[in-house]
Amino acid sequence: MLTNRRDVEIEWGDCDAAGIVFYPRYFAMFDASTAYLFEKALGMKKIAWTKAYGIVGIPMVDTGAKFLVPSRYGDVIAIETSASRIGRSSFDIVHRVFKGETLAIEAQEKRVWTGRDPENPARIKAVPIPDEVIAALRA
Repeated sequence: MLTNRRDVEIEWGDCDAAGIVFYPRYFAMFDASTAYLFEKALGMKKIAWTKAYGIVGIPMVDTGAKFLVPSRYGDVIAIETSASRIGRSSFDIVHRVFKGETLAIEAQEKRVWTGRDPENPARIKAVPIPDEVIAALRA
């Protein structure tokens, strides 16, 4: 599967009173990392590929993480993101965070490829992931 790797410098606002990254900040980083994976796979930013494929987005329906090593203000971490499973309309994403060579976090997400519900446009519903998107993520 295609993997995207990006470096992130931990900023002051990412940290709690103990001086380590406040865990919800990682989930914001993971959300951005998922968007960067799709950008790498599809060659366009999220705003462009959601329009190109006529979808609302890829909402997260489940997530979790195992925190192994803390990070602090000024640290540079590397986030590796890839799809681990791709179904008809849902897919799983894995994030591995490294602090130097050390694995610091293992995280996962389940997301759904969604469009407007034709019976009720105020709602969204799962729609099939296009074959070309699947192929790009599997590259």
